[in-house]
Amino acid sequence: MLLRTLGSEDIPAIWKINEQGLPGTGKVSQDEIAELMRLAELPLGAYEEDRLVGFVLCLLPRTKYASPNYAWFDQRYQNFLYVDRIAVLESHRNRTIGSLLYQEVIAYAQQNNYPITAEVSLKPPNPDSMRFHHRFGFSEVGVLHHESKSVTMMFREC
Repeated sequence: MLLRTLGSEDIPAIWKINEQGLPGTGKVSQDEIAELMRLAELPLGAYEEDRLVGFVLCLLPRTKYASPNYAWFDQRYQNFLYVDRIAVLESHRNRTIGSLLYQEVIAYAQQNNYPITAEVSLKPPNPDSMRFHHRFGFSEVGVLHHESKSVTMMFREC
């Protein structure tokens, strides 16, 4: 498994993987993915034989990103690395790819003294993601309700 920075050529594959992660990943268009990659501090992909099989997109504070989840953290914390989305190709789940990506996120955050923030879907529930985040040392710091969705806000010290 090779981890490297995502490029614009990866956008169609990112979109496909993101679609397989719905509703937990949040629906986005390919244009929105391109914009997220432009804003991302850490756009990282996991590749198996040059095929993208997983990705993570992370942003810093004070980024012009119109996500209410991101805004919740941006209003409360001065310094953080926000995990906007992490997803793995359906056929490659439960093969430690998400863990490899998060290990890189954590290493990057520690090198730069960033705590890490993320959210996990509460409504609809995503117990696998909650277990995943707890396993990586995240704690629950709030809940955000909007429209028909609710999310648990997660925080990990660096």
